[in-house]
Amino acid sequence: MFQTIQQCTDFIFTLKASQYKGEPLQSAKIILEQLGSPEQKTKFIHFAGSNGKGSTLNATRELLMEHRLTVGAFISPHFERANERITINKKQISDEAFLRIANRITGIIDEKLNGQFPSFFEFMTLIALQYFSEQRIDVALLEVGIGGKLDSTNVITPEISVITTISLEHTDMLGDTYAQIASEKAGIIKCGKPVVIGVKNSEALTTIKQVALEQKAPIFVLGEQFTVESHDVGIFDYKGYASIEKIELAMVGEHQVNNAALAITAAQLFLNMLDSEKVKKAMKQAKWAGRFERVGTTIILDGAHNSEGTISLIETLKHVEPHKKYKFIYAALQDKDHEVSIRLMDNIASAMYFTQIDLPRAAKAQQLASQSEHAQKFAHENWQQLIEQQMHELKQDELLIITGSLYFIAEVRGEFVKKGLI
Repeated sequence: MFQTIQQCTDFIFTLKASQYKGEPLQSAKIILEQLGSPEQKTKFIHFAGSNGKGSTLNATRELLMEHRLTVGAFISPHFERANERITINKKQISDEAFLRIANRITGIIDEKLNGQFPSFFEFMTLIALQYFSEQRIDVALLEVGIGGKLDSTNVITPEISVITTISLEHTDMLGDTYAQIASEKAGIIKCGKPVVIGVKNSEALTTIKQVALEQKAPIFVLGEQFTVESHDVGIFDYKGYASIEKIELAMVGEHQVNNAALAITAAQLFLNMLDSEKVKKAMKQAKWAGRFERVGTTIILDGAHNSEGTISLIETLKHVEPHKKYKFIYAALQDKDHEVSIRLMDNIASAMYFTQIDLPRAAKAQQLASQSEHAQKFAHENWQQLIEQQMHELKQDELLIITGSLYFIAEVRGEFVKKGLI
């Protein structure tokens, strides 16, 4: 048994992959049964997608909280502490509750699974489900880790499923076509439960609609059952069951307008009604760390971890800061396809800097730099030194864009918080 929260989190961080040799999700189901099936005692909204699921979840949370609901959320990754992943009304799970539930789960693992621990993400999912059940909240919002069908969050039956976008990612696990990846993510769709869809790719959308049809799940597709019309930067009209004009967003970028529309539709379906003034208030305060997040006037943090995210980042840069020179600092994980993202940045960058983070899955700085064709490209293994140097040398007409893996953004953001920059 763990004596302290530090001892507990240090251990579960070592759980890279599940030690359980049975069927996927089987260990989670065994543990949940021993806990008294907490996943059956809470209402859920489930979020999957290659990009935007975190921002969409956050906007949904703001909407539901503004309508006086008590809202749990399970998100990833965290920036400083594992507790950040499990919140109720944006307040993190306490160390005491975390440790108590972790010890209870560990006892079950020792007794029922011969000490074969699940992965870190699975363990965190189990803590979240038990915690939400204990607290008797109105609804919990769960963000998928990878895929959907075999993700550890897929032990729930949600009231609503949300699938944001589909990109060619995690192809070693999910398949190498849009249809295959969409099929995995559509695994969160449950019988008779509505699904809200932001997917634009026709191959992926066709697959998701087919799964929804098989599950008799009502579909709500952005551009079909509900629409948005953008005006000035961050202002849009929403048309669905309700029509709401001139909604102002705290988040920057056209992709965030789409995410907000998905959130409004999910909240409408869950509540069966929406107060338009509460929607406007919620959207004004729905900020999400590490997504086109400004640090002062010259630095932007953005977790654009695949080509779709990079396209959205570049579109937003051109729209918001069209006259600046862009200097990119990029670090990523090995299991991502970096080439397209790097080429996209090459096309608009004044300089490209590549670095690496201290994770077993991290891509090396030199490996990333080799994929760039920019005349001004540089590789630097120490990201702290690189960022410090570039911040010091930054000119008035330049923007420093720190991007790539959300794990990289988490590291950088933590450093900025320590220095009082955020």
